[in-house]
Amino acid sequence: MAKDLAREIGYIYIDSGAMYRAVTLYSIENGIFQGDRIDAEKLKSLIKDIHISFRLNPETGRPDTYLNGVNVENKIRTMEVSSRVSPIATLDFVREAMVAQQQEMGKAKGIVMDGRDIGTTVFRMPS
Repeated sequence: MAKDLAREIGYIYIDSGAMYRAVTLYSIENGIFQGDRIDAEKLKSLIKDIHISFRLNPETGRPDTYLNGVNVENKIRTMEVSSRVSPIATLDFVREAMVAQQQEMGKAKGIVMDGRDIGTTVFRMPS
């Protein structure tokens, strides 16, 4: 529904799950995984260098995920990434960094964001 809404009103659809997949891909490509173990300290020191964005693909009409300016849409959908994303997504500092990027995207307007914590954490109104 969120994808359809974004397309209907001409906004970019943001899949927050794709952001965690992109961090996982970055971790795979930068030696953060040692077997099944995550070098959390190394990832924590590099998290500020991970920038995720979304751009509309004119051929598909859907947004593609970019990691540090490189289109990684197909790479983040592989089984290797899928099988490793959960432990990355549970790291508090990763979640904080992704929420900060999501909040920045929200400030830019023109987006529909979909994900588990969007209403309760990312854009939660102060009480």
